[in-house]
Amino acid sequence: MNRIRFVICGFGHIGSRHSTIVKGYPETDVVAIIDPREEVQEHHLYPTGVPYFRNFEDFRKSEIEADVVTIASPNSLHVPLAVKALEYGSHVVIEKPMGTSKLNCESLLSKALESNKQIFVVKQNRYSPPSKWLKQIVEEEVIGDIYMVQINCYWNRDNRYYKQGGWKGTKDLDGGVLFTQFSHFIDIMFWVFGDIRNIKTNLQNFNHAHNTEFPDSGSSMFEFVNGGIGCINFSTSVWDTNMESSITVIGSKGSLKIGGQYMNEIEYCHIDNYEQPELPPTNPPNDYGPFKGSAANHHYVIENVVNTLRGNDSITANAFEGLKVVDIIERIYKAVDG
Repeated sequence: MNRIRFVICGFGHIGSRHSTIVKGYPETDVVAIIDPREEVQEHHLYPTGVPYFRNFEDFRKSEIEADVVTIASPNSLHVPLAVKALEYGSHVVIEKPMGTSKLNCESLLSKALESNKQIFVVKQNRYSPPSKWLKQIVEEEVIGDIYMVQINCYWNRDNRYYKQGGWKGTKDLDGGVLFTQFSHFIDIMFWVFGDIRNIKTNLQNFNHAHNTEFPDSGSSMFEFVNGGIGCINFSTSVWDTNMESSITVIGSKGSLKIGGQYMNEIEYCHIDNYEQPELPPTNPPNDYGPFKGSAANHHYVIENVVNTLRGNDSITANAFEGLKVVDIIERIYKAVDG
């Protein structure tokens, strides 16, 4: 394999970012853009000279060769488009969430095994220094046995975000705030602490009844299969701007809190016989004008794809892990009133 050729399927905020990073990476090229909206060709980030296609079928007819298809479409289209990419014979990069149900994710995993192709699920928060530090001290039992874990995600998504006629806010295409806004933080929880059980959830729609088909806020309590209890509190009803994304951990040897708007800094660390390290700065959040998202770590994702396909690395977040995050979200939603 010489230069690795990417097709970008979906040219919105995230798809255009993938395109820009791939185009600028020394070992990769963008060979096609797929998006049903013809006007994306006028976007200031549209790569010069790259062919445009309205759908995957038209792209296949072109017989352009590609090694990787990146899926950055509305959430519920991730799995069907990824299946088409696997059938085409490419590896797949899927933006979060991998899908909107455990069942469709299982079908995709089966298709990947059948086609002998790799699926890379975008979980860029795993690259943030506080996340990597948390993973290390839990795995090495620096903090001891896990007693309690609390995750708080308090963001703003208002009429500037949920625009009439768009896919965001719809049950079928979007799926809910745990899929679209907060799946990265559920991924960190699963990545560090493992699976959950005995879930009890309360959901509310405080100020989005006019522009979404699902609750904007909730609180869920559960047990970790590996020991300890946990909860996640989440809302997109915060006025004007994102407030907090944090994780607090209480263990037998100490306690910690990673906070800030995007779990981007250590706010508290008091652990027996342990000195808090000086971590590298976290990359700033993705900037979408009036809205901010999780850390701008997508260049690490592309680097991981290249190195894995060249045999020099392994996938940071694989299809099974992507499936498990979707499974956890699905179970949290289904556990309303215990």
